[in-house]
Amino acid sequence: MAIHLSELFGSASIGVYMLTTESFAILPKSAPERKILQFEKSLEVDPVVTNIGASVLVGVLCAANSNGIILPYIVRDEEVTAIKSALKINVTVMESKETAFGNMILSNDRGSLVSPHMNRKDIKLVEDTLGVEATKGRIANLWYVGSLAVATNQGALTHPLIRDKERELLEDVLKVKATPGTVNGGIPYVATGLRCNSRHAEVGFITTGPELFIIENALNVVG
Repeated sequence: MAIHLSELFGSASIGVYMLTTESFAILPKSAPERKILQFEKSLEVDPVVTNIGASVLVGVLCAANSNGIILPYIVRDEEVTAIKSALKINVTVMESKETAFGNMILSNDRGSLVSPHMNRKDIKLVEDTLGVEATKGRIANLWYVGSLAVATNQGALTHPLIRDKERELLEDVLKVKATPGTVNGGIPYVATGLRCNSRHAEVGFITTGPELFIIENALNVVG
């Protein structure tokens, strides 16, 4: 297991552009081939190269775990085809006007914490697609939980101002320990600079030594 300092498109905000699970990663079509190969090797995942809604903001627009992926209504047919052709998982295109499901859904293979703004119908679709129970919640009293934390089946790193009740709920839902922290030199929106699974982690290259120590312990990976 290992943690690596990374960049994508010259940015330390790697989580904005990519999505990772235990078994696969999705990266935009304009990602350099060397970066795709790097993440494939370092995370030990199968890479799928596609935009979402013609956008490179893959990490913002979709949410996934090992069982399935949630896509916004703006996704294009050829993008859905690319995902279905490469992966044997549940694929759901939401009809909701919302698009930033990567910001609205925090999931691992044990549970899912979702934005309180999501309606019951959409939450049921999340549950059916990801194969886990979904519960509404907040982190630091903010609703965009998917950008405020990163979770694997080993642990979770959250916004540093997470409240005790929120932390208890997150740990109960995802069935892992949650640890407050930051990335990229103090950024509290940890998902913007961190992508990982239970084996490895990629973090923005300006993340500091003390931050790396917290991330390594939170996610149970070794630097």
